[in-house]
Amino acid sequence: MSRVVLASHNRAKLVELSRTFQAAGSDVEVVSVDEVLRYPPPAEIGASFVENALIKARAAAERTGLPALADDSGIEVDALNRMPGIRSARWSGPEATDAGNLQLLLDQTFDLPAERSTARFVCAMAFVDPDGTELTETATMEGRVIHQARGTNGFGYDPMFVPDEQQGSLTSAELSPAAKDAISHRGRAVRAIVPAVIAHLHAKES
Repeated sequence: MSRVVLASHNRAKLVELSRTFQAAGSDVEVVSVDEVLRYPPPAEIGASFVENALIKARAAAERTGLPALADDSGIEVDALNRMPGIRSARWSGPEATDAGNLQLLLDQTFDLPAERSTARFVCAMAFVDPDGTELTETATMEGRVIHQARGTNGFGYDPMFVPDEQQGSLTSAELSPAAKDAISHRGRAVRAIVPAVIAHLHAKES
């Protein structure tokens, strides 16, 4: 069985990624970087989601010696010139938390009229093999931000984001895991990259 390390400490991302590999009928084992080796995270100095995802995947592959997957994702609010963007995880400062980031963005958008509340989640997935192979995929989920946080099924900015592709006005944090996977930026990016990762790993084994 091939092993792939996920360059993230986020358990929810690990579960989501594992589900996608299983749905593809693959026996690839996805493990958290916490289970393999703890190391200082690389500085995310890229100018795009793709660049930052590659920085994280390259570091994980180099440190662990395993093929690595990493994502970089965030929310772009059109009225804020597409910010927080790549700064989403650190939006509320050096000691940023999900709760702090969410509250700051709620405070910054509290008076946005509905017609100017358009936003999107973006996710770039990167795969790096120690053999030099690199793969990337990017996907988005369009929607709008709202003035209050609702739901407990998601993380990050999910409670203030209403995706366009769902019935009613549920936030990402009010959707079931299966419903969210079907339309989310991360779900789409993962589904796009997983077949290429599986093909690469199987080719190495043959």
